[in-house]
Amino acid sequence: MSLPPVFSRLRLPVIGAPLFIISNPKLVIAQCKAGIVGSMPALNARPASQLDEWLAEITETLAAHDRAHPESPAAPFAINQIVHKSNDRLEHDMEVCARYRVPIVITSLGARPEVNEAVHRWGGVVLHDIINNTFARKAIEKGADGLIAVAAGAGGHAGTKSPFALVSEIREWFDGPLALSGAMATGGAVLAAQAMGADLAYIGSAFIATEEARAVDAYKQAIVEGSSDDIVYSNLFTGVHGNYLKPSVRAAGLDPDHLPESDPSKMNFGGGDSAKKAWKDIWGCGQGIAPVKAVVPAGELVARLRREYEEARSRLAQPA
Repeated sequence: MSLPPVFSRLRLPVIGAPLFIISNPKLVIAQCKAGIVGSMPALNARPASQLDEWLAEITETLAAHDRAHPESPAAPFAINQIVHKSNDRLEHDMEVCARYRVPIVITSLGARPEVNEAVHRWGGVVLHDIINNTFARKAIEKGADGLIAVAAGAGGHAGTKSPFALVSEIREWFDGPLALSGAMATGGAVLAAQAMGADLAYIGSAFIATEEARAVDAYKQAIVEGSSDDIVYSNLFTGVHGNYLKPSVRAAGLDPDHLPESDPSKMNFGGGDSAKKAWKDIWGCGQGIAPVKAVVPAGELVARLRREYEEARSRLAQPA
């Protein structure tokens, strides 16, 4: 199955993952202008009224870009909605998205048919992120258009499945849009995701170390200096397992190699002060950061990915 028309403007098969606290209109716009899907969580807009301002900025800026550059129009943008019951802003944020007819909505932490139906009413596409095949089936049954397979090594609330296993299992029954997340920061990884059966790569951590990202300098530098050895997988901070940078855990006075287990019943994803503090002080990050060697503009990062992607395709095209 081919991708929906909304993805026709992509110049590289990549979605820039929505980064809690960090993604902002500046980063989204830079990603879209560079030819990949730019995204951000609705909850990053604080107070809630700011979401309207941010969506106006994104849509107006990208429309102006398209008028000035009809030969290379911007890629579409996406808004991430946390549909978990702890998000008391969901109804408000969905109403704002409806006004701007957001082209792509990424849903997380629960599949809600009424959310999917609302997006479809304004002509948008819904991608739901999942960590296993069981959740994937539920998401499609409840009306999602496509899936984001969050495999082992991804930043934030990552799963534990090998990307080879997860993509293969999903492709046994689903031929719709599929993005793959997990330790990707090179163009070769993007091509590998497609070779496995995914349509798109879903890249987040590498974009934290960009000039547009709303992350503190120490966070960006930790990614530049880090590798997979600097990542710890724990459920202590939100109640659900995720990947985090060890330096931030140590800075919080904890031993990243001996973290206690958290009570999953106390998990909080609604974007309140406690959830925000966890992500502000404890830095989410995936395992694929070793290729990130410097803090650069987002457009420069995308240009590197495109160059590496084409180089990888050329290598495969050469006779053995």
